[in-house]
Amino acid sequence: MAKKIKKIVLAYSGGLDTSVILPWLKEKYDCEVVAFAAELGQGSELKGVKKKALASGASECIVADLRKPFVEEYLWPMLKSGAIYENGYLLGTSIARPLIAKEQVRVAHETGADAVAHGATGKGNDQVRFELTFMALDPSLEIIAPWKDNSFELTSREAAIDYAKARNIPIDQSKKKIYSRDRNIWHISHEGADLEDPTNEPQDGLFVMSKPISKTPAKPDYVDITFDKGIPVKLNKKKIGSVLLLEKLNELGGKHGVGQVDLVENRLVGMKSRGVYETPGGAILYTAHRALETLCLDRDTVQYKKQLSLKYAQLVYDGLWFAPLREALDAFFDSTQEKVSGEVKIKLYKGHCLLASVDSPNSLYAPDLASFTMGAEYDSTDATGFIRLLGLPLKVAATQKKNRKRR
Repeated sequence: MAKKIKKIVLAYSGGLDTSVILPWLKEKYDCEVVAFAAELGQGSELKGVKKKALASGASECIVADLRKPFVEEYLWPMLKSGAIYENGYLLGTSIARPLIAKEQVRVAHETGADAVAHGATGKGNDQVRFELTFMALDPSLEIIAPWKDNSFELTSREAAIDYAKARNIPIDQSKKKIYSRDRNIWHISHEGADLEDPTNEPQDGLFVMSKPISKTPAKPDYVDITFDKGIPVKLNKKKIGSVLLLEKLNELGGKHGVGQVDLVENRLVGMKSRGVYETPGGAILYTAHRALETLCLDRDTVQYKKQLSLKYAQLVYDGLWFAPLREALDAFFDSTQEKVSGEVKIKLYKGHCLLASVDSPNSLYAPDLASFTMGAEYDSTDATGFIRLLGLPLKVAATQKKNRKRR
């Protein structure tokens, strides 16, 4: 006999899916459902969320402002790693899910719940990210995923709207096909509707956090960012809190259409999907951080860090934030960032995020050595022996090849 569920904590956004999932959970499991909403910087989306959750049948609605821990404990480590998924995606949704799921587990413990639930579908990546986090932090909790339950009949937007209307659940009642979006302080993603056809160009009306390139200013803006051990701490030479810093960069980058990416990516579950991402502040920070590393890190560290950045991106994308390997990689990246301090000036113009200048007290760049002028600090005759040794394997191979032809 299946275990009787007493109380469920649902990851709740107030959108259509979770609005209908909440009463469905109550009806199916005949238990209390606690709605948990995470404030991650999604703007006005959480307005009235408590009232809506209670009207939908929640016994309680808990809203947690997680913007500061999200930025400092998740985004900054990822920034230091330089992780980018498939050359374009700055992992805005991927990096947020483990934090939401972690807080769900905390709420479950505080409210005495014995189950956690999410509204991710069986086709997407989010189901993996939520459930792996639940497993990593408390394997004893029952995991409920309605979209993978055979008795969950609400498999279309139209069915969900009809279900909500029949139960007087407050929702946006439009049945027209719209974009599926996920927003937080780092980015906003757009999927579905006309974007499902990769031959369709994203329309100007799609963008939310940034302006279409055609509507950006004709004059560039510059911004100075100061880093301390790989972490941004000042904007235009003024010390500023992490959340406000990112908000200001989003505003400035959005004004110039920075950080727009149109990507057909490979989902973890095996299919390709097309998404358009806006990450204005994140794009600025990645450009600035990369530029500073070119001054402060030696060649071997830069090259090896690139390899590990790819693995880090894969771990984040796949929902393995709480895996031991991610924690071990953080230790490596933290070590590389010890000398990554300094100031970077970025030029923003027509969707471009360009390096204007970079300076660091820990710079490995030596102007005398880099100059084309030969000086006493560099003996050019040393290069002769160096090249001979470097090319020795090539000479041996060429000689052997020549000798074989003579036989």
